[in-house]
Amino acid sequence: MSLFGSTSGFGTGGTSMFGSTTADNHNPMKDIEVTSPPDDSISCLAFSPPTLPGNFLIAGSWANDVRCWEVQDNGQTIPKAQQMHTGPVLDGCWSDDGSKVFTASCDKTAKMWDLNSNQAIQIAQHDAPVKTIHWIKAPNYSCVMTGSWDKTLKFWDTRSPTPMMTLQLPERCYCADVVHPMAAVATAERGLIVYQLENQPSEFRRIESPLKHQHRCVAIFKDKVNKPTGFALGSIEGRVAIHYINPPNPAKDNFTFKCHRSNGTNTSAPQDIYAVNGIAFHPVHGTLATVGSDGRFSFWDKDARTKLKTSEQLDQPISACCFNHNGNIFAYASSYDWSKGHEFYNPQKKNYIFLRNAAEELKPRNKK
Repeated sequence: MSLFGSTSGFGTGGTSMFGSTTADNHNPMKDIEVTSPPDDSISCLAFSPPTLPGNFLIAGSWANDVRCWEVQDNGQTIPKAQQMHTGPVLDGCWSDDGSKVFTASCDKTAKMWDLNSNQAIQIAQHDAPVKTIHWIKAPNYSCVMTGSWDKTLKFWDTRSPTPMMTLQLPERCYCADVVHPMAAVATAERGLIVYQLENQPSEFRRIESPLKHQHRCVAIFKDKVNKPTGFALGSIEGRVAIHYINPPNPAKDNFTFKCHRSNGTNTSAPQDIYAVNGIAFHPVHGTLATVGSDGRFSFWDKDARTKLKTSEQLDQPISACCFNHNGNIFAYASSYDWSKGHEFYNPQKKNYIFLRNAAEELKPRNKK
């Protein structure tokens, strides 16, 4: 039986596929563990595009490496290759044809990793760590977009050491997303800018942040005809904003919701509030996943404004997440995000990447 095929029913039985589990709670959801995970905190996860047969997963880490695994239909993961930077890897993405992986690092460079030859070359340079990297495939051009703590957004054609274009940001780039023809960039000091990518990238609109605290993650969502129409923005204060670019009724259509908090609101005890570390939209259903410093993932339906599921609590934060191209696999990374400072860092604690069958749990409850 194919584990990530449409017929899969794994996770429904009472037994774990790893036999009897011990009392530790590093994997309370009994999800599949990726073999040979990184040796330090995991900063990013990305699945290969639909143009590539099968599923390949990359992960970047604070151990300065990016690793690639093949994920087989039965859930087995096979480590394929890895590449190094000289500083922590903060972000990674795929080219649309699946032949290349792009990585952004604290070493102030971005690299292009050709998976066929297993060679990596530098394709970008900033004056500070590079926080985000995205491949842009437009009808008339393709390029790599890098966002940095040097307060610039740069666009590279991968063959030239100088950027095709440099755009100034109001502050350091903290997170970004691209769904052609739209890019969203969130910066320090709660800056928020939307870019249009037709013909050539240009600033479309600066948006007053719907959130009162530091921006942490952003993900663009599409409408029914597959056009990017808005974004979800997560903050360190356990809250996500759903923001449409041109809504019929902005006051009604745009909203925020609380997440990744503990101890309910109606108790006298203070509420623990955690950062939202990642947001990913399901490629088929348009529902979304959030992951947080509380060590939980949650699935949401933004249209019905309901929560579909919350996981059990892992014994450390969830630092990144993503879906594969058909939405059957949800990958999430368990590793320390330094949200509680150095005194909570335990170098003995291992990092994990888990794979979960996401075909059913992310369906909207009442499909219209």
